[in-house]
Amino acid sequence: MITLARLLSAVVIALRAVRRNTLRAALTILGITIGIAAVVTVTALASGARERVSTQISALGSNAMIVFARSARASGVRNAAAGSKLSEFDVQALVRESTSIRAAAPFLRAGGQVIYESQNASPTIIGTRLSYYEIRNWQAEQGELWTATSENISEKVVVIGKQTAADLFGSVDPVGRTVRIGRHGYRVLGVLEEKGQSPFGQSQDEIVLMPITTMRSHVLATRPFETHAIMMSATSAETTDRAKKQAEAILRQRHRIGEGDEDDFIVRSQTEFKAMQDAIYGALSALLVSIAAVSLVVGGIGVMNIMLVSVTERTREIGVRMAIGAREADILVQFLLEALVLATLGGLVGSALGYGLIFGFSRALDWPMKLEPASLAVALGVSTVIGLVFGFFPARRAARMDPVQALGRE
Repeated sequence: MITLARLLSAVVIALRAVRRNTLRAALTILGITIGIAAVVTVTALASGARERVSTQISALGSNAMIVFARSARASGVRNAAAGSKLSEFDVQALVRESTSIRAAAPFLRAGGQVIYESQNASPTIIGTRLSYYEIRNWQAEQGELWTATSENISEKVVVIGKQTAADLFGSVDPVGRTVRIGRHGYRVLGVLEEKGQSPFGQSQDEIVLMPITTMRSHVLATRPFETHAIMMSATSAETTDRAKKQAEAILRQRHRIGEGDEDDFIVRSQTEFKAMQDAIYGALSALLVSIAAVSLVVGGIGVMNIMLVSVTERTREIGVRMAIGAREADILVQFLLEALVLATLGGLVGSALGYGLIFGFSRALDWPMKLEPASLAVALGVSTVIGLVFGFFPARRAARMDPVQALGRE
């Protein structure tokens, strides 16, 4: 049995052996350093990405769901020119006939150029109703929103996003000024609070919103009461699934879709958006971690090779130690600890390098990345296991040497 004194002695000998060959030891731990740094960084990147996506999905609103129009299929061919079959009457029915939908809002969407004096921008233009702001928990940071009267008379007014305000007006207060879209001028009522990027990869702050009646009259020609999509909000997080099922049943009934026929719409909830994003980032993280793991294996093989060289170089030393009373277990522990020291040093340096990379990526990407204690513990644990696994064969080879042959070796 190895006593504490023998173990400490083996640690001292292992450290001396590493110090005697500093350059070789540094090159040996390089592979493990790179592997550990990669694993730590990728883990933090994945964690930061998930947190960022969760924030973006939450920015859609409280318990939000979106109904998208889907083109019809005829004779096995999807007709993209058929247009949306969603209407504002569907919006009213969803709120009226459902017990789990708190609010719903139609919206039309288009791209276009918005001009103010010599400045211009190309934001997303959305026509909707006041309930859209309620569903999305979106407030005006400056100015105000339009009124129900504005919707009824198709008043030419707009509310703009933070980035659009910066692009068009710079440091000038936009409220009360007039922007031009196409041939018409629109008075700016307010500037919305900042929302950031959406789960679909688009900026939610490069946006212009106007009453849906105004958009139909002056910006986008559509059929009466047609809407491209419907934004909905469930009464609570617990009723989201029930609200989705109720919405599907109501729309199928209103659109006269028979049993077994394909829907001409699709309902997506925040939970589904998050699940899709998690699946994508999970697969990507697994791939990157697998690539990083290859570096760890290569580093482990490097440790094993160097330890085999060390055993060969110190054959006579091993023979002398055995001749003066060292047991097989003492030799095994000595070389195993030497491999462990190399791997642990690689793990520590790799963790420090990973921390630096995380800090750099966090500043560059503006992501909420951080090195979790659990990830650090796993990284150091993995480096330790690599030292034990890849150092065992050289250590056993040294421990099983014949003392007589070892002493006779030049």
